[in-house]
Amino acid sequence: MAANRRPWGQFLRAVPWLVPAAILIFGVVLFPAGYLLYNSTRNIGLSGLDVGPAGFSNYKALLARPELPTVLLNTFIWVAGVVIVQLLISLWLAQLLNNQFPGRRWVRIAVLIPWAASVVMTTMVFVYGLDPYYGIMNRFLVDVHILSASVGFTQQPVPAFITAIAIGIFISVPFTTYVLLAGLAGVPPEVLEAATVDGAGRARTYFSVIMPYLRGAIVLSTLINVINTFNNLPVLKLITGSLPGYPDDTTTTLMFKILQGEHSIGVASALAAVNFIIVLVVVAIYLVAAKPMRAVES
Repeated sequence: MAANRRPWGQFLRAVPWLVPAAILIFGVVLFPAGYLLYNSTRNIGLSGLDVGPAGFSNYKALLARPELPTVLLNTFIWVAGVVIVQLLISLWLAQLLNNQFPGRRWVRIAVLIPWAASVVMTTMVFVYGLDPYYGIMNRFLVDVHILSASVGFTQQPVPAFITAIAIGIFISVPFTTYVLLAGLAGVPPEVLEAATVDGAGRARTYFSVIMPYLRGAIVLSTLINVINTFNNLPVLKLITGSLPGYPDDTTTTLMFKILQGEHSIGVASALAAVNFIIVLVVVAIYLVAAKPMRAVES
């Protein structure tokens, strides 16, 4: 009988520690998500007044939008482009910064600046720097003969979208680099020495010895970057927001256009709910495929 009571006693002792976390999760995640799903099935007027149930009519109106397939494709390209490229750059940069060289501390601090700075401020630097008339970046590309003449990078759909991806990569690299640096610090020196004694080359050592220790860091940084990039509004809003139509929109920017331009709160809520579900599905699939908790094989 005492054995049956012991788990309940342990649970009751843990309750005071669990309740604050449960309240935080409910208030920050579960309640907003539930309220969002509720709004997506309501008929909400221009003034924000709930005038009754709408069923799935908001979702039907969303699916009927002709630009939706293009927006979904843009979203995939945006997220995959930023996350994959910045991860490859960060792997190289983390390995470089993990070596000993003069001034390494200052280089590490300099790498952190784009992530520590405001996203809006960083994006505006590129907006003005790439201006075809007075942008210093545009002028530099002409002076080194990469361009024959100034180009309006943010004035046409394809160049603007590519520019936004480049800025997203630039902003994301510092965070991922530091997470990978923390992972590299956990690689035991004796393991690297054993690989050298066994005659493993640099490439074999990196992919067979170091990469398994970086599994957790890669999974963590990728998940955070997928969520941040998917929901990123400032970069695309500032770079492509002034372009007419929907050629460069992702689901996030389309949601705000529907909300602010068309004042359709119900349809915008439906798209936000779809966004939330897509993120959950992507994260779940990635966790199942990556198996971040799998132990490093010796």
